[in-house]
Amino acid sequence: MPDMRDALGVLLAGGQGERLWPLTRDRAKPAVPFGALYRIIDVTLSNCINSSLHRVFVLTQYKALSLNRHIRAGWSPLMGLGEFIEVLPPQMRVSQQWYQGTADAVYQNIYSIGSERSKFVFILSGDQIYKMNYARMLQQHIDSAADVTVATIEIPAAEAAKQFGVLETDKGWRIVGFEEKPAKPKQSPHKAAHCNASMGIYIFNTQLLIPILLADSEDPKSSHDFGKDILPRIISKHRVFAYNFVDENSQETLYWRDVGTLDAYYEANMDLVSVSPVFNLYDKHWPLRGWQHQYPPAKFVFADADRMGVAIDSIVAGGSILSGGRVQNCVVGYDVRVNSYCEISESILYNHVNVGRHSRIRRAIIDRHVSLPEHTEIGYDLEADRRRFHLTPSGIVVVVRQESLIEEPEAQ
Repeated sequence: MPDMRDALGVLLAGGQGERLWPLTRDRAKPAVPFGALYRIIDVTLSNCINSSLHRVFVLTQYKALSLNRHIRAGWSPLMGLGEFIEVLPPQMRVSQQWYQGTADAVYQNIYSIGSERSKFVFILSGDQIYKMNYARMLQQHIDSAADVTVATIEIPAAEAAKQFGVLETDKGWRIVGFEEKPAKPKQSPHKAAHCNASMGIYIFNTQLLIPILLADSEDPKSSHDFGKDILPRIISKHRVFAYNFVDENSQETLYWRDVGTLDAYYEANMDLVSVSPVFNLYDKHWPLRGWQHQYPPAKFVFADADRMGVAIDSIVAGGSILSGGRVQNCVVGYDVRVNSYCEISESILYNHVNVGRHSRIRRAIIDRHVSLPEHTEIGYDLEADRRRFHLTPSGIVVVVRQESLIEEPEAQ
């Protein structure tokens, strides 16, 4: 494997996450909870640590207070001498504007990147669920004498249509064309009826990245995005290769989820609670890390036949008490209380939620610090739910606290 000390990671975590609204009303998209214990950003940061990529800048922008605290408390202590996971807020050193796109975000931090004197720069996203060894990708980058490498995943062409940026490659994986969300994606020469979809993960040789970003910053017609602008511009001029995703998840099918929408986010959480989870949180070979809160063990009480504290096909974080209530196919965060005679199914309950007695909830996401009164019903009358809450296209009900004027509070 290559020496990862030659590489620097730049993790883009400043997205507003409009398609995850209202979960992003009070927090940045990468700070949205995932899998009861974690935040979405923990998946990518775990990939960094497991890949020995130990120098990472996290570029933040939108409502980043809780994200900053999470990284400071859960990630910064892991690093040693010469290593760091460091939050970089917008500094406006080379621009008087907020980040205009993914490439502009990196360009505005060009001085910080240049000061690290790395040979290679990884551009990573903070809103994807997957397990990847970045060292494997860098090894191919070096072996192919590439200037730029783009991580791709083979997706059935019919599924990729109008959904993904699609790369056209030759048989040696060199990229010869790119289309942004085409109606008829060009098929891969390596797998019939499939195409090579961009994962939004890049490796650049540092000596090339900096002049490319400078040129893009001076182009008034550019939207300053790696996928839309940078990639099409450099394909014919430089050695740009695709890296076919190798999944560290150790399952029969590749697992990669872009959780940019509420429905995709909900499905990614539901992937965790099956008997043989599609995305395995219990894999000691590729552990998922995060800030672990200090709460007492989860508790399940009352053995009465009509009010029994039960969790079936669910994950439950510490400090939660199922006091005579039943949850099934659920993701339950820290310090949640489900009171007697409740029935909750196929739902995500964030930290500090309280569900009053005799409530029935299904296919819902309940945000942190929401207290539901007794006899609450959610998910059974979607038209009534639509008048009170946010409803996704697939019928997931999202319940948040009453309108907030402040960012997510410090208590986690």
